[in-house]
Amino acid sequence: MDNHARLPLTRSSRRSNWLLGAITVAAIALIPAAAVFAQGAPAPFTVVETGQGFGSLQQAVDAIGNGQGTIAIAPGVHRQCAVQQSGSVSFLASQPGQAILDGVECEGKAALVLRGREASVSGVVFRNMAVADFNGAGIRLEAGNLTVANSWFVDSQQGILTAHDPNITLVVDRSTFSSLGTCEGDGGCAHSIYTGTIGRLRVTRSRFERGTGGHYVKSRARVTEVASSSFDDSAGRSTNYMIDLPQGSVGQITNNWFVQGRDKENYSAFIAVAAEEGDQPSAGLLIAGNDARFVPGLQRSSVFVADWSGAALKIEDNDLGPGLKLFERR
Repeated sequence: MDNHARLPLTRSSRRSNWLLGAITVAAIALIPAAAVFAQGAPAPFTVVETGQGFGSLQQAVDAIGNGQGTIAIAPGVHRQCAVQQSGSVSFLASQPGQAILDGVECEGKAALVLRGREASVSGVVFRNMAVADFNGAGIRLEAGNLTVANSWFVDSQQGILTAHDPNITLVVDRSTFSSLGTCEGDGGCAHSIYTGTIGRLRVTRSRFERGTGGHYVKSRARVTEVASSSFDDSAGRSTNYMIDLPQGSVGQITNNWFVQGRDKENYSAFIAVAAEEGDQPSAGLLIAGNDARFVPGLQRSSVFVADWSGAALKIEDNDLGPGLKLFERR
């Protein structure tokens, strides 16, 4: 595999800001870490509003129930999972990057199975998620809106997987997805982020790297927005598209960095629009201000945007490396 340098998450160029202004990231109303430390709670999971500590993450979620609350997760490796059945829950790492949910999945699905009113996650690491049907995820979102910030998804079959629900909005900001994806099993591939037919997916200032199969982002959302993020496939293994919109989507893919690596199952395109059902509108989808190229030293031909929708896409002001064709109708 090639050594690969970390790509910047934002760009300083003549086109780095004019599109990002259209993307706003939902605020996460979480208690500052200092407030958590001040309580001095020895328990690994603390409901911040009451100060009550719990030995299991599920107990903390159940204590919030149908209400609203924040669970502070102490530093350490926690081999636990939880199912949120109702209410509004924020999962907050007391020290970002130091609270690790490792290798335990609830309901054979994910470390967090979310079907409450809403949820948010900040500073948490999800790693080593694997289940028998090859859909093991850090987070399985089945109902309600979710905002994820400053979190890590590592060495798993999937990072975030959602159900089909047009009322769902998924927002991801400042998060990293590493060594995710697989095409094992009979149920199709797993991906770093895979949404069902939800209302909106918004990804900003995030990093995707070292994929191990499938796509980096596969979105069936009616509206898809991916901005100021990096897709570093230089150390990927048997990967496919960087962004796949199989049913079509409107929205924008703007100000991102894309590097395609050598080890691909499918290197025919970076971004695919309506390659499967194609039953959602794509007219007006904006793909602009992106930088895309192959890993240094690789000589190959590919297409930046492959389109099966036949819709009028807006593709402009992208910087492409040698051997990369801007657009192809299929």
